Amino acid sequence: MDHILVVDDEPHIRQLLLDYLQSMGYRVTAVPGGAQMWQALGAARVDLIVLDLMLEGEDGLDLCSELRRRQHVPVIMLSARGGLLDRILGLEMGADDYLPKPFDPRELVAKIKVVLRRTRRDPAPNGAGGTNGPGPQTDEAATIVFAGWRLDTRMKQMLSPDGVVITLGGSDYRTLRTLLDHPNRPLSREYLLERVFGKERTPLDRAIDVCVSRLRQHLHDTARNATLIRTVRNEGYMLTASVSYDE
Repeated sequence: MDHILVVDDEPHIRQLLLDYLQSMGYRVTAVPGGAQMWQALGAARVDLIVLDLMLEGEDGLDLCSELRRRQHVPVIMLSARGGLLDRILGLEMGADDYLPKPFDPRELVAKIKVVLRRTRRDPAPNGAGGTNGPGPQTDEAATIVFAGWRLDTRMKQMLSPDGVVITLGGSDYRTLRTLLDHPNRPLSREYLLERVFGKERTPLDRAIDVCVSRLRQHLHDTARNATLIRTVRNEGYMLTASVSYDE
């Protein structure tokens, strides 16, 4: 039974999600804020967090960012503000998906299923496993080498040519892996969206652009002069480097 942690300061939303998600076969813990969230994470294994963006006295974006530094539990962010900027900010802070309020609980369950399925298809690093417990590893190559960089596929970390270690979020890692699997070949945004997020998105969805922007920052490959991850007009993105694999 998957364990869902709901973090929302509105009592009626917590109760609604508690009742509905339990009726759908999930184990559910519902808490009002960040302090209780950390307590719940320390007390039991959690498979996914439904996190409100606007918590009383707290910022859900900050909580999500701190969570990404500590663990690799997948996050679906909720917000009464459904603007594009808020969705982009949520993804930039490490959320796996975003749902504006008001929402249909059935849509949330559909997103939960997709995120959990995607997480299990692409396990998190040792000690994370997509949750706050250990998980299996499926990558065949331990290290992928490109342009002087080394990507540790088990720890989801990049090692720069200068020896700096950079830990990648789940969506950024999947974006980089997809580009590395098809070097020197333009990949459309639609293809990247499907591979990275595992479902259809609208053509105007900027989730992949956010991931590429973060990867370029990590790789010191600025968008204006990007040479490693190039934007191919009317096609998408292309990684321009030779790729090799170490066991």
